[in-house]
Amino acid sequence: MKNTDEKPKSIWKKSWNLPGSFLGWLVLATGLAFVVSLLAVIILDQWQWRADWGIVIVGTVGGAIVALLLLFIRWLCCWRNFRRFLLGFACFAVLIALFYAEEDWRGWHAWQKFKHEWEAKGEKFDFASFVPPSVPDDQNFAMTPIVFTGYGSMLTRAGKVIPYEQRDKNFIDRLKMAVAHNDDSPTNGTGIWQKSTVSDLKVWQEYYRALAAKTNEFPVPSQPQSPANDVLLALSKYDSTIEELRQASQMPYSRFPLNYDTACPAVILLPHLAAMKRCTLVLQLRAIAELQNGQSEKALGDVKLSLHLADSIRTEPILISHLVRVALVNITLQPIWEGLAEHKWSDEQLVELDQELAKLDFLADYGVAMRGEQACSVKVIDWVRRTRKVSDIIGPYGDSAFKERITGLVSYLSPSGWFYQNQFRYCRYFTQWDLPLADVKRGIFSPALLRDADAALDLEIRHVSPYNKIETMLLPAMSACAKKFARDQESTDLARVACALERYRLAHGEYPESLDALAPQFIAKLPHDIINGQPLHYRRTSDGQFVLYSVGWNEKDDGGVTGHRNGGSAPDFESGDWVWRYPAR
Repeated sequence: MKNTDEKPKSIWKKSWNLPGSFLGWLVLATGLAFVVSLLAVIILDQWQWRADWGIVIVGTVGGAIVALLLLFIRWLCCWRNFRRFLLGFACFAVLIALFYAEEDWRGWHAWQKFKHEWEAKGEKFDFASFVPPSVPDDQNFAMTPIVFTGYGSMLTRAGKVIPYEQRDKNFIDRLKMAVAHNDDSPTNGTGIWQKSTVSDLKVWQEYYRALAAKTNEFPVPSQPQSPANDVLLALSKYDSTIEELRQASQMPYSRFPLNYDTACPAVILLPHLAAMKRCTLVLQLRAIAELQNGQSEKALGDVKLSLHLADSIRTEPILISHLVRVALVNITLQPIWEGLAEHKWSDEQLVELDQELAKLDFLADYGVAMRGEQACSVKVIDWVRRTRKVSDIIGPYGDSAFKERITGLVSYLSPSGWFYQNQFRYCRYFTQWDLPLADVKRGIFSPALLRDADAALDLEIRHVSPYNKIETMLLPAMSACAKKFARDQESTDLARVACALERYRLAHGEYPESLDALAPQFIAKLPHDIINGQPLHYRRTSDGQFVLYSVGWNEKDDGGVTGHRNGGSAPDFESGDWVWRYPAR
């Protein structure tokens, strides 16, 4: 008679009795795979230690996996084992679903909470909010025929990218100007005002004459003239283009037709930036030659045109555009400095230069650039979340296709919440550390705050996780950007004070004993040191010159001594003062 008190046994308590030959079959299959792989690499090729051992190991592991798979299938053929497998698989699937749901909600909630909190304070995270408004084509510098040639081979007037295979091979880019063959400029030809060195046009003269023996790219006279005349003749091939640019610069607006509507802002093409820089380099050398040739009015026109080219990209909400603009202004300061060092500018011209330089406000532009960059990065991360094409942002792994595939697979398997976490952490760092570096109200950049920001960034990205993987790729370059904005603002302020000092010298025959004598007659208001908010340092020197400087990024008065990188001659803007001085006479 059956015992009714006997309780049913749980399927999980019964031991799993795999075939007794399991271990034997596994060892046999693994060993066979090892032997076959070893014989294959020896017979088919000469032995190469690292590469062929890799083949043997992969073959052995592959054989073991095949053996395990066959044994698992055999085990699964039992109905009782199959039910256990289904139940275990269902439990595992539920756990995975719960994991994804929790990570998605947690990431989304953190991002939404942060965004709403800061939007209430006036911050914006939507990239479209930073796109400059459209302007009439007939009033747009960027849409003039001459400027269009600088980017028209790649972009339409509507900002659409022209596929490479559809580009007009005969398109003439009239802004593809260069001061040297293949952009290979002669060494020590152009001065560096931060090092108090003047351009040596004789170097350029000899360069153009030597080049004429190989190519007719630049015109040269049959017999050498003055270095300035020969340089101006070489650059005369661009005269008509520069005059058209000068006419175009009279337009009241400038908005280049970039494809801001693209789903991923990281792929926006910016061909106009290279065109603006090439033009500025030509204008720099031309203005220097005009100054040395006694044509200061023409030099002033070229300096003003250079500053307009820099201003033409000011409204773009992309950080690289602003960094190029910073570079363009620094290039333009060289002829201004050389004209002041050689007393080439008249009082009226100095007034115009001060008016043009006073329009530059890199403190305010820093906030515009960084907020645009933040919104751009938010949209990029959101695009990666939707498409999972993270390799398009990280870039190719060289010849490591395997690593690129693994990265792509991980991206596809990642919860959406991890991308929201990257947006949250990226913007949290940005708003807490990067944006406050430029205090527009006080008119200062804070090196101390930047040091704190760098320390916080080190903690933020020290341990890479799914929550900060993209963040670690986007943030590290930010501190260097702040330094460039600060240095260019201070350089512009030093140039303005130097113009006022030169105006005082023209009026009184010497430089003043202190800067207080300059305002308001020679400058409306004296700029202060943007590093500490204190007055700029100034003193006259025994040779009738002066030294004007900011304490620089180290916040220390080094007596007007410029820092040098690794003990060499290259300026080091991290140490020493930021100095405006002329060569000793």
